[in-house]
Amino acid sequence: MITLDLASTTFLLVAVCGVLCAIQLCYVFGIYNRIHRHFKKKNEAAGTELPPLSVIIVTKDSGSALTKNLPAILEQDYPEFEVIVINDKSAGEDENILKLLSDKYNNLYHTFIPETARYVSQKKLGIAMGIRASRYEWLVVTEPYCCPVSRNWLRRLAEQMTPNTDIVLGYSNYLPQKGWFARRITTDSFFHSLRYLGMALAGNPYMGIGRNLAYRKSLYEKHKGFADHLQLQRGEDDLFINAVANKYNTRVASGEDSIVRMPVPPYKRIWFEEKMNAMVTGHYYQGMARFINAIDTWTCGLFHLATISALAFSIIEQQWIGMGLIVLFWLIRFISTMTVFHHTSRDLNENLCCIFPLFDILRPLWSLVRQMQYLLRKKKDFLRK
Repeated sequence: MITLDLASTTFLLVAVCGVLCAIQLCYVFGIYNRIHRHFKKKNEAAGTELPPLSVIIVTKDSGSALTKNLPAILEQDYPEFEVIVINDKSAGEDENILKLLSDKYNNLYHTFIPETARYVSQKKLGIAMGIRASRYEWLVVTEPYCCPVSRNWLRRLAEQMTPNTDIVLGYSNYLPQKGWFARRITTDSFFHSLRYLGMALAGNPYMGIGRNLAYRKSLYEKHKGFADHLQLQRGEDDLFINAVANKYNTRVASGEDSIVRMPVPPYKRIWFEEKMNAMVTGHYYQGMARFINAIDTWTCGLFHLATISALAFSIIEQQWIGMGLIVLFWLIRFISTMTVFHHTSRDLNENLCCIFPLFDILRPLWSLVRQMQYLLRKKKDFLRK
């Protein structure tokens, strides 16, 4: 009786592993592999015209970042563009730096958020002010800590600005840096990009990141800006794109030149707060994206648990055929996942292959921990200030 129970348990676990493996492969080849396929076509530009652009940046106490990164944006190899910087009541030397740079660059304009501005997210207000001051239809949003890797960054974005396109999504990540924390958050950002860019390429865009993002001014005005989520501190990028993007109006920039990078945060709590804010806005997503992402995370975790359990039962019961099937499922998923991650990381100039296996195992656990931490936070922590 015990033998029968163990044998049936082993069979059940093998079947579960097979189903979970099939689900994971759908994500690997249906979503995560799309960036690699898209980048292979990088020479096939979607558009031939280069529309004039307005680049919008909101800064707060980031003087050194402006000194380093703003010239790289102002000196882009692009026929016609302006850069609008909104100063959010900086206590540092941001205003002095902006004045010096504006004397050198004719296409730089800057203003500030009034001290009396209240009852709205300062980041959203800053972007709204920049959009109102902009002269052109196409807007490019980035941050003072971000630096394009190439002088052709704006060109790569503009290549996707076809007459039927309203939104262009771009890839961003941290600068290479030694240490476990730096490699972990870089891998996390890379994987997050595989998700939202891959979903956009699959015809289901659900978010964007305001470090490397472009959209039409008319789209912003038609949607009445950020009016539907003013109660939140953030959401000026992902919630806005979630509300206005569809498979017909959204494209993804391709090529190494389309990438922007930023330094690793000096303190872990900065990155932690970013993840918490992303979790908050994620609860407001329309559509199925939130559930699709959750299914991927939990089927990944369950696959690892089921694999370990099935191996243990098959060894105890000496079910060698079952053990062989388990090993086969694990190898198929592992090789498929690592191959896609390797090719895509090479396309995006990331050196993360050594950490992929560990990240793949730990990401469901990290997700669970963040969910628990989110539940312990007060809701007012994420409301506008």
